[in-house]
Amino acid sequence: MPTLDLHGYDRDYSRILINDFIEDQIKQKNKELIIVHGIGTGVLKKMTQETLKKNKHVKEYKIDNFNDGMTVVTLK
Repeated sequence: MPTLDLHGYDRDYSRILINDFIEDQIKQKNKELIIVHGIGTGVLKKMTQETLKKNKHVKEYKIDNFNDGMTVVTLK
């Protein structure tokens, strides 16, 4: 599954990376992808969920059952 790792990036740049990553996956016709935001203070996790909520191409997203440092995304 295509994966985007946000470790080491700040909030604003991560938001851009997420939206660009989704656009790339749409072009490649991938329906599921993973975004690794880590656990840490929760700042990237919260921003990731806010960004996915606003993205019109996202059907649903959820925190992975076995690793709460990553989000599994399903595209429309």
